Amino acid sequence: MKLGLNYWKLWVASVISNLGDGVATIAYPWLASSVTRNPIHIAAVALVTRLPWLLFSLPAGVITDRVDRRKLAAWMDVVRAIVTLGVAFVVLAVQPDLAAPESVADGSAAVPSSAGLLLALVYFAALLLGTAEVLRDNSAQTLMPSIVDKKQLEKANGQLWGAEMVMNSFVGPPLAGVLLGIAFSLPFFVDAGSFAVAAALVLSISGQFKPDKNTSPSRPQSFMGEMKEGVRWLWSHPLFRPMAIALGVLNGTSMMALATFVLFAQEVLELDATGFGLLTTGVAVGGVLGSAVAHRVTKSFGQGATLFGSILIMAVGTLVSGLTSSFWVFWSMGLITSGVAVIWNVITVSLRQSLIPDHLLGRVNSVYRFVGWGMMPIGSLLGGVVVAVGAPLVGREWALRWPFILAGILTLGLYAYALPRLNSRKIEEAKTLSATRHRPTEA
Repeated sequence: MKLGLNYWKLWVASVISNLGDGVATIAYPWLASSVTRNPIHIAAVALVTRLPWLLFSLPAGVITDRVDRRKLAAWMDVVRAIVTLGVAFVVLAVQPDLAAPESVADGSAAVPSSAGLLLALVYFAALLLGTAEVLRDNSAQTLMPSIVDKKQLEKANGQLWGAEMVMNSFVGPPLAGVLLGIAFSLPFFVDAGSFAVAAALVLSISGQFKPDKNTSPSRPQSFMGEMKEGVRWLWSHPLFRPMAIALGVLNGTSMMALATFVLFAQEVLELDATGFGLLTTGVAVGGVLGSAVAHRVTKSFGQGATLFGSILIMAVGTLVSGLTSSFWVFWSMGLITSGVAVIWNVITVSLRQSLIPDHLLGRVNSVYRFVGWGMMPIGSLLGGVVVAVGAPLVGREWALRWPFILAGILTLGLYAYALPRLNSRKIEEAKTLSATRHRPTEA
């Protein structure tokens, strides 16, 4: 069975926008590091980017279940293109005054007023982009079950995740390093263009993608009532509630480690912009491998065993990353942890898309992401605080290692919580429950 033209339009749109995202993952922190070495200021970039997932996920779900999901995804890409284009022009205007990161004063120094204004712009743009991303990603993810047959969701999601990882971590970051070497503003112009092209492709998808209200005649009509319905549905679900909590811990600890990653790469691994971009290619290789084998791995070991096995591997990989000073060891850990992370995502996203009723999919997805992604800004803040507090106690180098080590230890603790709750028996019970709820009533 073919995946169809609409799927491939969504696939290409995601690939292009993720190329821009990959460029941005290097460009924004590198821009911030060109004006400050303060770990709190650097971590704040990651914090404000993810803060909208904590603030706006729940209302985003209601909006997604009320409007055409295709149009919402496309217009959010338009918003992201406009915001990023604005950043590009500002950086173009000030780039003669930007310093190379190694020439910037150390983290204890105050940020000059001109640098403070540029940081404020980065924070504001990151907040706007993060808000648009909440709406865009929630709507795009709810599009998939309307485009692809449920039996093909794991295959479709696996191919999409693999391609996104290639662009986000394999092509985009090294490209950003090259573009930064030419001009500070160039990566932002490329990022803006990627959003514009992605918006046009999503708008070209044929069909109507507004949820059918007739499928839920008792659906609450008030905005708050619909939001509460999504919260109640997820929180009473025996599988998705622990899955969301586990994702929250994984994302929170991941962002704790990555919040000051640019400083770790520059000061511990001693990388320039190109080297920093190349370091993330390990994540892309692992993501592609993970997406390619996800279906076979789950078939061999079962979805439950694969999920909690992924947790254990991610914990060990994060610990090793924090203890190494080798480019290649860190690169290898990125490959391994991203591979199992993609397998985790393919399984959990496909389960949500197949087991959550369509008229609730946007809201329940948003509650799931509120729990799972809402921990990311908290983790980012903790990462910056750990480095700032640790530097006077253990020195700058070990302070930059601490977030990885603490993240690995906390992830190991999650294993004990997940083992009895995310096993294959629990997943099969959830599938049976969903089939019972959706069984037609006999006349």
